[in-house]
Amino acid sequence: MDRVMTKLTVFFEEPFWVGVFEKTWDEKVSVSKFTFGTEPKDYEIYHFIQEKYYDIQFSPAVSTVTKNVKYNPKKMMRLVKKQVSEKGIGTKSQQALKLQHEEQKQVRKAVSKEQKEARQEYLFALKQHGIMPFPTSIPVSFLPISLNSYTQM
Repeated sequence: MDRVMTKLTVFFEEPFWVGVFEKTWDEKVSVSKFTFGTEPKDYEIYHFIQEKYYDIQFSPAVSTVTKNVKYNPKKMMRLVKKQVSEKGIGTKSQQALKLQHEEQKQVRKAVSKEQKEARQEYLFALKQHGIMPFPTSIPVSFLPISLNSYTQM
């Protein structure tokens, strides 16, 4: 039987309160980090989990070893108390967050490269048609889509 476990760790990371979700299944760990800002109350965390949990983007899965151990209730309470008192996040979680950050960085670079190339092609086409190009401070999103309106002037 598959076992899925989700764990939320909330801690203070200068200057904000941060929550780290760790989702474990089939010997894989996926992590997501959320910044709360001010110290969240219990009801705020509960509301966040109810409202926004399914909108959270988790990192790609990283393989890990999971143990299927049953503890007696008193030992479980001691382990929970120990985990609550610990600071920071586990190394697997940090690796998963780092992987997610790197992927988002690559996507951002690819998008900005496409926009830059589109702008260069557009400016080149304007020069070919003998039209004065726009100032370089105009973002790509404000440039016209086609040159047909400019060639008819």
